[in-house]
Amino acid sequence: MSGWEFLTTEERPLPRRRLAARRPTRLLFLLFLSVLIPSTGLLMTPWVSNQAPLSFVDALFMATSALTVTGLGTVDPGTQFNFAGELLMIVLMELGGLGLMSFSVLLVTFLTRRVGMTSALLMHEELNMRGPTDVIGIARSVVRFAFLCQGVGAVVLALVFVPRYGLVQGLRHACFLAISAFNNAGFTLFSDSLVSFVAHPVVLGTVALLFIVGGLGFTVVIDVTRSRGRRLRLHTKLTLATTAWLLVVGTVAIFFLEQGNPATFGRIDSKPVQWLSAFFQSASTRTAGFNSIDVANMRHGSLLLMMALMFIGAGSTSTGGGIKVSTFAVSLIATRAFLEGRRDFTAFGRAIQPMVVLRSLAIMVITVMGLMLAMMGLMIAEKAPIGRVFFETVSAAGTVGLSDGLTARLSTPGKLILSTVMVVGRVGPLTLAYLLVKPTQRRVRYPSDEVITG
Repeated sequence: MSGWEFLTTEERPLPRRRLAARRPTRLLFLLFLSVLIPSTGLLMTPWVSNQAPLSFVDALFMATSALTVTGLGTVDPGTQFNFAGELLMIVLMELGGLGLMSFSVLLVTFLTRRVGMTSALLMHEELNMRGPTDVIGIARSVVRFAFLCQGVGAVVLALVFVPRYGLVQGLRHACFLAISAFNNAGFTLFSDSLVSFVAHPVVLGTVALLFIVGGLGFTVVIDVTRSRGRRLRLHTKLTLATTAWLLVVGTVAIFFLEQGNPATFGRIDSKPVQWLSAFFQSASTRTAGFNSIDVANMRHGSLLLMMALMFIGAGSTSTGGGIKVSTFAVSLIATRAFLEGRRDFTAFGRAIQPMVVLRSLAIMVITVMGLMLAMMGLMIAEKAPIGRVFFETVSAAGTVGLSDGLTARLSTPGKLILSTVMVVGRVGPLTLAYLLVKPTQRRVRYPSDEVITG
């Protein structure tokens, strides 16, 4: 039989059931815009500001940053917004961090006592769930767990802030910071982020614990709480192991890279405080966006390491961004398998499906291509060094929120570019690809041939 006998150029649309699986990505994107647009309008009103109302571009940027839980800001939230503005930012951070569909499913359940097929598909897509799942139960668990963590965090932080700032202002700072931390948003009401608390282990420890737990991913948390000593899923093991490894490597590297830097660790006399700050900065860099030392004055080696951590990000289905910890882990596993000459991909005694490996590589390729395109646009719009543009773009794409000062000086085109990058970083590169590419099913089988790579 000839190798060309099966060759055909026929392409047919995907079956209806496969197209239905891709519709949730479009609906989620539209749902995101339906919240972003009115929020931008509200931030432009004088009712939410202590100062002059924001322009359309600044309001769009701040609404996008809050809804994507990024934390980059063209204005200082603590001085710009009044109580109403801060409350609006809190709502946007909750919606962006916990997921629009988690709240939507609970609202629909409360009003109608049932969830339709469309809402169930959206919930599955947003939390990346596979197979039959109790959608209402998952949504309730996510929101209940998040509010519990935020409440406990706010109480602990209030014990520090209330004696320092008074009852009203102390509770204001504690609640806002706890919500921002768990959702990995990076916003604070302090003008210097958390630099003033660099030597305060309770504040840094509480904030770090909140954004680490929020960054693990709700599927991981649910699996750990429900396993009760039984075997954890492979995804949970990969996420926990890789997160721990990244925390250790990042902490040690930042500690030694910043030794002798008069603008960062040179101002800290205590070695334990330096270790605490290194740990906090390493953990925060992967998606939270808080800083306890001056990021703009960190050494180039530290900034490069931080860009790598921001690119990796947090866990899948978490409040954080980036390509995700599991994507990074699967890519490393695939690379090792290739170097060892193996055709299978294994971890913790379990096999990883080849399609998962292809998905991970696709995420990395699409993300890198998007970063290059965004950086090119920023370099055209802004007169800034390439290193600063690179750092700011990766921070926006990873929904991290760390800045070395460029965001505050962006032009209007630059703000629009970074706003777009934040949206893409939050909804995910594959979601954007699904929106742009029409899925088709090729009924083709070509003969194989060799391609030389490397």
